[in-house]
Order: sequence, then C-alpha cells, then structure tokens
Amino acid sequence: MAVHQPTHRSSGFHLPSFRRNHAASAPETAVSAEAGTLTARAYVFASARVLMGFVFLWAFLDKTFDFGYATASGKGWVDGGSPTEGFLGHVAVGPMESTFHAWAGAAWADWLFMLGLLGIGLALTAGVALRLAAFAGTVMMALMWVAEWPPAKHLSDGSASMSTNPFADYHVVYAVVLIALAAVSAGDALGLGRWWARLPLVRDHAWLR
Repeated sequence: MAVHQPTHRSSGFHLPSFRRNHAASAPETAVSAEAGTLTARAYVFASARVLMGFVFLWAFLDKTFDFGYATASGKGWVDGGSPTEGFLGHVAVGPMESTFHAWAGAAWADWLFMLGLLGIGLALTAGVALRLAAFAGTVMMALMWVAEWPPAKHLSDGSASMSTNPFADYHVVYAVVLIALAAVSAGDALGLGRWWARLPLVRDHAWLR
C-alpha cells in the first residue's frame, strides 16, 4: 500500500527578505557615499582657496593702508611708502642679491608686486582664473624664495641666516597649494568657477580657467 506524503501548501505568510533590497540599494548607497566624499573634498579645497585668497588680499591691504602689522604706521603705499623697498632692500644673501637691491623701491616693481597681490587675492577669493593666479603666484613665490635663499647657512656678512629649512619653506608650500587649487578647479564650490568657465572667452582659452 502506497503511503502518500502530505502536501504542504504555503499559508501565504512569508518572513520579509532583505536580500533583494540590499542588492538593489547597494549601488545607490555607493553612489551616494562617493558623491558625499566628492562634495566634502570640494568644500575642503574651496575653504583652502578662500584662505589663500585672504593671505594675498591681506598683504595687499596692509601694505597699502599700513594697518600696523607687517607695515609700520605711516609707511603704507597711500602714504608714499614703497611696498618693495623694505623687503628687497634688505636682501642679504643669494645669487640675486644685487639685482633685488636695484629693484627695491622702483615704481614698476611696486606696481607689479601690488597688482599681483590684489589680482591673485581676488581670483582666489572669487574662484575665477585660478590657472592664471597659480602661474602668477608661483612666479611671485619663486622670486621671494630666491630673495630669502633658504639654502644658505650664512648671510653675505657671515652671520647666521637662521634658515629653518633649506628647501621647503612656506613659499614652496604656497606655490604647490596654488597649483593644486587650479588643478582641481577649486572655484566650482563656494565660488564663481562654474559661471566663469561658461564664459565664451574662457571656453575658447582654457588657460584662463
């Protein structure tokens, strides 16, 4: 006599399964996490850009209106003082020492230096023309590095130079930061970078980015 096993039918009740939901939501979660990382990175670079802009703008304002910090009261550009005479006139070491002495206080040197500070500061703060700002800023930092000449242990008069690092001083760091900000288009966040990039002239000449 054949024995038939009873047929078990589903009662219609199932425990919820999250396997399919997890599989479907995993890509979305990954995309969301990646977007969040990119956004955070963009804002970090944007913050660094604004701070660097303030470094250059403050130097311009202090040297122009002698706020009494790096520029002594009454020695501002508006008072007839020279923004380059004090720094370049006191260069005491390096291969361009005599050249910098000749440039110190010259009207063309004052104007180039101050317009450079203002232009770089405004570009960084607004987030536009970062490639131009990086180029101009790197040239300026290179000249200032040569003026201080960190590799030297002694000045021309034989006294100690007090150099803290023979290569990687803050001028080098600033230059690298400027180049990095331009490379990652740091003006797109917290700035006018996207608007600037859409201008016809800028679209046709990528170096203006």
